[in-house]
Amino acid sequence: MNEPTIEASVHKDDYKGSASEVFAAFLKLGLTSFGGPIAHLGYFRDELVVRRRWIDEKGYADLVALCQFLPGPASSQVGFALGLLRAGPLGAAAAWAAFTLPSAILLVMFALGAAAFGGPIGSGIIHGLKVVAVAIVAQATWGMAKNLCPDRERASIALAAVLIVILAAGSIGQIAAIVLGGLAGLWLCRSKGEAVTGHVSFPVSRPAGAAAITLFFILLFGLPVIVAATSLQGVAVFDSFFRAGSLVFGGGHVVLPLLEAEVVQSGWVTPNQFLAGYGAAQAVPGPLFTFASYLGAVLSSEPNGFFGATIALIAVFLPGFLLLIGVLPFWDVFRARPTAQALMRGANAAVVGILGAALYQPVWTSAIDGPYQFALALICFVLLMAWKAPPWIVVLVGAAGGVLIGVA
Repeated sequence: MNEPTIEASVHKDDYKGSASEVFAAFLKLGLTSFGGPIAHLGYFRDELVVRRRWIDEKGYADLVALCQFLPGPASSQVGFALGLLRAGPLGAAAAWAAFTLPSAILLVMFALGAAAFGGPIGSGIIHGLKVVAVAIVAQATWGMAKNLCPDRERASIALAAVLIVILAAGSIGQIAAIVLGGLAGLWLCRSKGEAVTGHVSFPVSRPAGAAAITLFFILLFGLPVIVAATSLQGVAVFDSFFRAGSLVFGGGHVVLPLLEAEVVQSGWVTPNQFLAGYGAAQAVPGPLFTFASYLGAVLSSEPNGFFGATIALIAVFLPGFLLLIGVLPFWDVFRARPTAQALMRGANAAVVGILGAALYQPVWTSAIDGPYQFALALICFVLLMAWKAPPWIVVLVGAAGGVLIGVA
């Protein structure tokens, strides 16, 4: 018997559903999917594989493997691809909008109302959210280290990435760590390949894929040139969020140090604003990348507010979608190559090091300034790791703890 495959025609008449159907399905997921990208993939499977039967189990597993291989928000990329498979380009856009907008709107509302959080109670809530960020990032670092650095070679690559980020602060150090991690993987991780099975086929032609890849690189390298030539703030914001979205390997939490390098070190967002928003992002459903909408709304200079949030949100998601479209026609051949597998193992290990460095600076240094905050961070960490509490519960505990510390 042949293995199940993901098959679709490029003809619009052959799509099995409509954009409105896709929007309705993903709006439900966008309103209820708490717990981060791994949990989102579970929600997708239950709703779209088991209940709606949009795709079979093997095809879904192949799709998840592809999106985890690429930079970008894996769960949103899976949703985008499922919308594409079900209803074509309009279905892909509908899937992204419906899954993303609920959390983005909530975070923009928080950003615009954050100034109202004054007094000991308001400042306690904000500080509690910053402490929650410590626990969340610690959990993400621990989990990723177990999965992506299971041997001494990859653990060493992660350690080297920490040192590179410390010595070369900002986005330059992070880019260098990922590039050098990938090169180290080619040298150290070639013998750890896994057999590749299955088949992935999507309604994207090779010319369309090549065009998407070309546009990705034009934006990645062309936007900084435009910024330098024109000093347009709107283009600078788009460039910063696009660059952050281009380098996110390994899950949504990895966007934290990349965005911090772009918006905090540039002076656009204060460290307190950044960590408070990151804590609030744990309490809303949907993809963690919607944190960008909060940052766009609180930028110190225009464009900010709703306009800044829109620019930031589109820019941070766009590179992942362009890369996904670009790779789809070539994925079957590329993923089987040992060189590609070794490259990604090294790059993923470097990502663990980058996130580990961010756990200390800015997350720990900005949130933990006394024994009470340290104790609250430990409580939140144990709730996440040992009790498997949902992140939104931990956010409530952290906010309440911050208020108690603030009024004590």
